[in-house]
Amino acid sequence: MPPSAKLATVTSGLNGWSISTSSIAVLLALPVLVVTGYLFIPAGEVWTHLVDTVLKDYVENSLLLMLGVAIGTLILGVGTAWLASMCQFPGRNIFEWALLLPLAMPAYIIAYTYTGVLDFSGPIQTFIRELTGLGYREYWFPEVRSLEGAAIMLTLVLYPYVYLLTRATFLNQSLCVMDVSRTLGNGPWRTFFTVALPLARPAIVAGLSLALMETLADYGTVQYFGVNTFTTGIFRTWYGLDSAPAAAQLSAVLLLFVFTLILLERHSRKRNRYHQTSQRHQDLRRINLQGWAKWGALLFCGGAVLLGFLLPAGQLAVWAFTVAEDPFEGPFLELIVNTLMLGGVASLLALLLALFLGYGQRLNRKSRLIGFMVRLAGMGYAVPGTVIAVGVIIPFAWLDNTVDSWMRDQFDLSTGLLLSGTLVALVFAYMVRFLAVSLQTVETGLGRIKPSLDEAARSLGYGSGAILGQVHLPILKGSLLTALLLVFVDVLKELPATLILRPFNFNTLAVRAYELASDERLADAAPASLAIVAVGIIPVVLLSLSITKSRHSKS
Repeated sequence: MPPSAKLATVTSGLNGWSISTSSIAVLLALPVLVVTGYLFIPAGEVWTHLVDTVLKDYVENSLLLMLGVAIGTLILGVGTAWLASMCQFPGRNIFEWALLLPLAMPAYIIAYTYTGVLDFSGPIQTFIRELTGLGYREYWFPEVRSLEGAAIMLTLVLYPYVYLLTRATFLNQSLCVMDVSRTLGNGPWRTFFTVALPLARPAIVAGLSLALMETLADYGTVQYFGVNTFTTGIFRTWYGLDSAPAAAQLSAVLLLFVFTLILLERHSRKRNRYHQTSQRHQDLRRINLQGWAKWGALLFCGGAVLLGFLLPAGQLAVWAFTVAEDPFEGPFLELIVNTLMLGGVASLLALLLALFLGYGQRLNRKSRLIGFMVRLAGMGYAVPGTVIAVGVIIPFAWLDNTVDSWMRDQFDLSTGLLLSGTLVALVFAYMVRFLAVSLQTVETGLGRIKPSLDEAARSLGYGSGAILGQVHLPILKGSLLTALLLVFVDVLKELPATLILRPFNFNTLAVRAYELASDERLADAAPASLAIVAVGIIPVVLLSLSITKSRHSKS
């Protein structure tokens, strides 16, 4: 095909919707593109200093942390998914949804809680000293503030990613292949390892890649435990060394890790395709566990829920209502208002943008360019909040300085900071980070609406805007509410981007919990942490019920 014909194919169907869609997509991709661009800029003295002193530690610690989290999430996520989906044991109905509860617990909050319980001054070590009469360092006790401790904390709250996707796959696997395996003489364990696990491999890899990307993005846990990773390094370079270019170059290296994970996950799905041999979904005939297996399954699933949610949530509640001073008065109400306002504005804007991009793509479904641009706008979810904050502040600061300089020259008037250091920059960073969540939900909802409905509406004289408003929106109500809720909860928990971009003297629940915990005021941090967890539970429970319902509707 000649180049002119290729260009015509790529740009076919350009119109107002497609141009607007592309423009918004480029704007949302700007922070990631800015950071990526620093890969091609010659390294300065600060960067050379980082390479000579700490870069090796950042790489080693990040890789070791990912290895620990990968092992932990695979064991917990796949094991609990198999037991809750395919086996019958006491409490299975409760564990179906309860195993997702740790997803509502931000990693940095669980880290604060376990530190308060397991540290030298915590109740467990205090009890040991009182019981044995031993003093400081006269007995062995595992150090919670360590690389291993950080890996365990992250595992406890990230295993639901693997559990969620793997369980959905187990529930939707055809029972025919299981029956064939049984008729060939394979027992439950052999069937699990040779049939069910290979069939679920794409889902497991997808869940694992999500957990590892969250591990790379984590700042609160590793900073609190004193583990040097890329995210802590970017923070120190930005604030400690006051070098935006060096921080951007560190961010660009971290981006390479993230994109490598994405490529590995895509490559894994591309090479392996698994298809069901039957479209019939029968009622699940679960394996009825007996004896030690029954109690072992109960202990395994119960341990995950207890350590990942019940124990830290219970400790937070005890601190909030018995130890913390004036937990719900004065500044706390201001924190709630700030957090709700930010979450509300960001989730609503993300929903509107997702609807615009998703519908623009539907109107131009034959255009490869629009498809690529929409994917470009949604790639921010895979990028850590620290990196996005660096990518936002650099162009915003440049724009502010340019406008200020021009106004000084022309009118002898200083405009100050119009974008950087304001809520505009923070909300824009949330858009870049979380648009993919609402975009994916809206796209799924739009995908369920048959194109023939659009054609019927057009034949009645409806324009594109009228079709969206009067035909699609009423059908999409459930998807829109889900998208709104998911982004709201994500904004509620986001810490690194908020820490870097928030205006002076402006706090949220997440930032306040982090500040108090950093000052070793763990009990005072409990009310804010508890509020974040309480709101986070709602979408988690809705998500679990939705998965169970999808299986029942197919049966």
